[in-house]
Amino acid sequence: MTNPSPQLSPAPSVREPTREGVLRAAAKVSALVPHTPLLALELPDGGTVWCKAENLQPMGAFKIRGAWHRLTDLTEEERASGVVAVSSGNHAQGVAWAARRLGIAATIVMPSDAPQVKLSETKRLGAEVVLYERLTQSRDAIAAEICAAQGSVLVHAYGDPWVIEGQGSTGIELASQMECFAGGGPTRIVTPCGGGGLASGLAIACPDAEVVPVEPEGWDDIARSLAGGEIVGVGANPPPTACDALQTMATFPINFAVMTSHHMEGVAVSEAEVRAAQVYAFRKLRLVVEPGGAAALAAVLAGKVPADRRTAVILSGGNVDPAAFAKVIADT
Repeated sequence: MTNPSPQLSPAPSVREPTREGVLRAAAKVSALVPHTPLLALELPDGGTVWCKAENLQPMGAFKIRGAWHRLTDLTEEERASGVVAVSSGNHAQGVAWAARRLGIAATIVMPSDAPQVKLSETKRLGAEVVLYERLTQSRDAIAAEICAAQGSVLVHAYGDPWVIEGQGSTGIELASQMECFAGGGPTRIVTPCGGGGLASGLAIACPDAEVVPVEPEGWDDIARSLAGGEIVGVGANPPPTACDALQTMATFPINFAVMTSHHMEGVAVSEAEVRAAQVYAFRKLRLVVEPGGAAALAAVLAGKVPADRRTAVILSGGNVDPAAFAKVIADT
C-alpha cells in the first residue's frame, strides 16, 4: 500500500471557530433534535465515567451537529449550488440528512472500502456518492475538482470553522448534563479523533476541561503532531483498522491551532482494546457502538487515560455493520 498525494487544505477560512459560534450551533441543534443521553458507566476498578451517547443521534453519530450548523448558515445562492463533502460515512450521512431536510443537493466523496451500511444509508438519504481509493487517491483533491466544476460549497469533515463549532455543541450539552448529574462540569473529556473536528470543538466549548484525543494505532498522526509541534501525516503503509471513521491522513491547520492552544496530548489504542470497549459498552450500557466510536472508551478501559469522577467519554458513533458487530460480541 502507498499513501496518496498530500491532502489539499480547504480554502483559507474566512474566520476562526469561536465559542460564540459553538453556542449558536448548540442552540440550533437543540431546536432540531433531543439531547443525547449522558450515561454513568462503572469501570472494572469501581470508578465511574460519564458516557455521552452520540451513537443515538438520528443518523447514528455526532456529525449531524457540524453538518446542520454549516448548511443552515449557507446563503440562498450557496444552497442553490449544492454542497460537497468528504467522509468515510458518518459525516456523509450527517450532510446528506441535513441537505435533504433543507432541500440542498449533496455530493459525498467516500472511500470504496467504507462500510456498506454507511454507503447505503448515505445514498438512501438522497446524496450522490463518488467513490475513491483511500490509500492511493486524495479525497480532498477530488472534492475540490467537483466544487470547481459545479460551483458547490465544500463542507469538510473537520477542517471548517462551522463544522468545528457544530461538533462543539456536544460539549455544551455535556457540560450542562454533568452539572446536573455529576455536580460540576467535566474535568476531562476523552474523545475519538479522526481529523480533530470534534476534539477542537469540545476544547472551545469546555475550555476548563482537559481534552484527550484518541486514535487507532498506526493512524495516530494527531498524537504525533501534537507531540512534535507540527502537523505530520499518517506514515507509509498504515495498518488496517476497524476504525474507519478515524482514518484521516492528516489534520488541518485550523484544527491543529485549536488543539495546540489547548495543550492536548493524544493517545493511541489497539484493535483489541477497541473491540473490548465495544463489548463493554454493549454489556454495561446496552449500546451498539462502532469501532471508531468506542476508541475513547478503549483508552480509559486500557488505563491509558486516567478517570476521575468528572471524566466524560464520547461514544461518537454507532453505524456498524450488524454482522461485524455480532462477530465482535461473539468472539470476545
